[in-house]
Amino acid sequence: MNFYERLMQLDRRWIYLGVAIAVTIPVLAPFKVPVYITPEAKAVYEFVENTKPGEIIFLAIDYDPNAMAELHPMARTIMRQSFSRGIRLIISALSQNGPGMAEQLISQISKEYNKKNGMDYVYLGYKPYPGITILAMGQNFRIPFPTDYYGTPLDSLPMMDGVRNYDDVKGIISIVAGNIAEYWINYANGRYKAKVFFGVTGVMTADYYPFLQSGQLLGLLGGLKGASEYERLAKQEGVATEGMSIQTVAHLVVIAFIVVGNIGFFMSKKKKR
Repeated sequence: MNFYERLMQLDRRWIYLGVAIAVTIPVLAPFKVPVYITPEAKAVYEFVENTKPGEIIFLAIDYDPNAMAELHPMARTIMRQSFSRGIRLIISALSQNGPGMAEQLISQISKEYNKKNGMDYVYLGYKPYPGITILAMGQNFRIPFPTDYYGTPLDSLPMMDGVRNYDDVKGIISIVAGNIAEYWINYANGRYKAKVFFGVTGVMTADYYPFLQSGQLLGLLGGLKGASEYERLAKQEGVATEGMSIQTVAHLVVIAFIVVGNIGFFMSKKKKR
C-alpha cells in the first residue's frame, strides 16, 4: 500500500483525536473571530428593538434539550432584550421535552430583570399537537390554554386583559427545531397573517430562506452563527459568541481532513494509470 492509499484509509480515530485537540485550543486560549451580521438576523433584532415598552411579543420556545447548544442563546438574548426594554412576553413551549427547560430559562431571566409572572410575562407551557394548538391560538389563546403553565386561569392574569389572539401581539418569534416551524408559517402567518420570525438550528437554516424571500418569514437566525450575530447586535456577548471560535477551528480541521482524503484519492488514481 503506497502513501496516498494510506491517506485514503486513515483510521477515523485519528480524525476524532485531531478534532478533539483542535476544539480544546480555543477553550485553553480563547480568541474572538469576526462575525458578519446578516440582514435576516438584523431583521429579528430590529423587530424587538422597535417594539414599544408595554407591547407584547409572542416568544415560542419550540425545541428540546438536544438543541440547547444552538438555540438556548437565541431565546436567552431575545428574552433579555425584551425585558430590558419593558416589552411583555407571551411564551409557549410546544416541543414535547422542552417545557421544563423553558421554565428554567424564564425563571432565571425574569429574576435578573425583576419581572413578574402575569404582569410582565405569561408562560402558557405545552400542549400536544402543535399544528392544532397554533391554529386554535389564532382564534383565542384560551382555547388551548385556559390556564397558564402554573395552573392559573388566563382571565385572572392582569397582562391578559384584552389580549385575545395573534392580533393583540406585535409578532411571533419561534426558536424552533423540527417541523413545528412549518405550522407557524402555514397557520400563524398563512391563516392569520401574523408576523413570524424564526431562530433555527444550523442544518435547518437553508430550508427557510425561500419563506424569507417570499415574505412569509420576516427574519431568520441560523444556528450558532445566528445566535452569535444576535448577541453582538444586542451587546450581550455570551455562549454563542465564545462558541464561534471553537466551531471555526473544528470546521477548519474537518476541511483539512477532507482535502487530505481527496489528495490521496486523486494521486492514487494517477499512480495506477
